[in-house]
Amino acid sequence: MASSGDEQRLDELDAKLAAHKAKYAPPPPKDDHYHAASQGWRMVIELVAGLGIGVAVGYGLDVLFGTLPLFLVVFTLLGFAAGVRVMMRTAAEFQNAPKARAEDEKRD
Repeated sequence: MASSGDEQRLDELDAKLAAHKAKYAPPPPKDDHYHAASQGWRMVIELVAGLGIGVAVGYGLDVLFGTLPLFLVVFTLLGFAAGVRVMMRTAAEFQNAPKARAEDEKRD
């Protein structure tokens, strides 16, 4: 059985740990007015990047093989599809972020 001296030392240790956690705790999140805009721009950039990479690869293959419109059209469509897929994955990530944050707060 623990003696009262041990309990007192444990209480002191608990107070020190709480003070240390409070000292190094991350700052509370700021009220970011541009958060939705930054999410939107991220998704637009992902879509345009996929499309641009598809156009570049298609044009490069067309120049290499001498079949100008064939690979350009195919890889443009593939780049667009890849950009939409990444954009949808990002949208799902943004949608699930509040749920994950709430679960983390429940565990703490």
